[in-house]
Amino acid sequence: MTPEEHIDNALAEEFAGHGATIHALKVADPAFRALMEENHALWMQIQNIQHDVTPTEDAVRHDLEKRRLKLLDEIAARIAKAEA
Repeated sequence: MTPEEHIDNALAEEFAGHGATIHALKVADPAFRALMEENHALWMQIQNIQHDVTPTEDAVRHDLEKRRLKLLDEIAARIAKAEA
């Protein structure tokens, strides 16, 4: 699986049933694609912290998680708008 396919699949799992919309937005909207990539980068950082690959303070992990939740909210809003 390519990194791009992994990002697509991971987001499609989080937003089950919206895979076609996610793909269409990714192809047509560079800003949406950037949100996807930023979400994935944050997810990777959080995973590395949780698995002790990257030791850090709990406050840093919480900040990353909050940033990711805001991104997911924005992604969800764009998906809802596209499907409206």
